[in-house]
Amino acid sequence: MTDYKLEAAKAALTLITPNQIIGLGAGSTIAHLVNMLAQDRKLAASLIFTSSSFKTTQLLSTYGLRIQSPALLNKLDIYFDGCDQFDSELNALKSGGGIHTTEKVLASMAHEFILLGDEGKFSAQLNATYPLVIEILPQALQIVLAKLAILFPQATLTQRMSTQKDGALISDNGNMLIDVQFTELPEPVKLNTLVKMIPGIVEHSLFYQMAGRAIIAGENGIRTIRPQR
Repeated sequence: MTDYKLEAAKAALTLITPNQIIGLGAGSTIAHLVNMLAQDRKLAASLIFTSSSFKTTQLLSTYGLRIQSPALLNKLDIYFDGCDQFDSELNALKSGGGIHTTEKVLASMAHEFILLGDEGKFSAQLNATYPLVIEILPQALQIVLAKLAILFPQATLTQRMSTQKDGALISDNGNMLIDVQFTELPEPVKLNTLVKMIPGIVEHSLFYQMAGRAIIAGENGIRTIRPQR
């Protein structure tokens, strides 16, 4: 069986040129890309890498590649990342890892943000398959939950809990994470604005009109999708 994520990573590799600053997210497609970059030692030695992901940073370190903290950078040439789902406008939901705040920072720093993955990630319109994940300041948890319940009365709000220790899951930034599971996803433009306007919310996992293109692989080969805005 063809590994479509590997095929998408191969296509992404062709976009990288010497002396660039490359941002990387998380997931198996990104891991494939790192593994291939490490095999091209001359190219890899000329690059600087940064990542929103602990696991990706570990993998980069294993290969001895040059890593820079996002805090020391103000621009990237390309930021590559996967997602759970994206639509024809390249609005994307990234609900799994809970690291969307840093991912958005890196995406905003990049000359181009490119989504990678298999063709199953694409949907003409985003739907309610995946939750919207919200990062909340601890002191604002209860008031944010109350405001979300008023704004989205049909949605289910679930605080992420740790599976390895007693208590809530804490984000990389020391905050709380809430999954908002909709029965029907609101329009992305409205959802993006409504949620961001609530004091105490740091970020949410809807990447609204941030990506410049998506590279996906499937039965019919590699497709590059540009936003239809």
